[in-house]
Amino acid sequence: MRILIIEDDRQVADYLRKSLAEMGHVVDLAADGREGLRMALASVHDALVVDRMLPGLDGLTLIQALRAQRVKTPILVLSALGKVDDRVLGLKAGGDDYLVKPFAFSELMARLEALTRRSGAEDAVATRLCVADLEMDLLARAVTRNGTPIDLQPREFKLLEYLMRHAGHVVTRTMLLEGVWDYHFDPQTNVIDVHISRLRAKIDKDFDPPLLHTVRGAGYSLRAPR
Repeated sequence: MRILIIEDDRQVADYLRKSLAEMGHVVDLAADGREGLRMALASVHDALVVDRMLPGLDGLTLIQALRAQRVKTPILVLSALGKVDDRVLGLKAGGDDYLVKPFAFSELMARLEALTRRSGAEDAVATRLCVADLEMDLLARAVTRNGTPIDLQPREFKLLEYLMRHAGHVVTRTMLLEGVWDYHFDPQTNVIDVHISRLRAKIDKDFDPPLLHTVRGAGYSLRAPR
């Protein structure tokens, strides 16, 4: 799994990163709420571990912001606040589970596995993505527009899948670099422009109306016409 830990307690964060990495998981860390929100929006993770009390932006507000953006990634809330009312607030904010500190790593791991199993079951149903007359069959690795097959290279397919999963929203270049190329730095190349141009030629050139739009100064947006 790829897991984002948003935790300002360095000792707890390092302990979780080390323990999860030893089990073969990829771990990203954020030490404050604003950075955590940016990373959660910019990259695709299998699960988030969010401390409730964070500098910059508290954990519950962060979770509410993610849910408002329709981010469905399973979220485990960590907190020293363990009263019933505290746990209820955490779940009502959009958390999927709530674990009180101090905790046993084995319990945290078991809860993460349970959350991702449930999420996986839901995702398994969604094997087709659609934006207007553009359709992607994730099982057959096939794309059609208005019933016409579109041949895509593997990277183009991944790029389109990312855009379709964020349909209707602006996708920044940073989001594309991290979500499609797994780059966590700017390679200072025109790799995105080249692939967007190729993709646009394949899904929009011979069809109307265009679906893939450039949002000047922000990024790109794949959206159905209004």
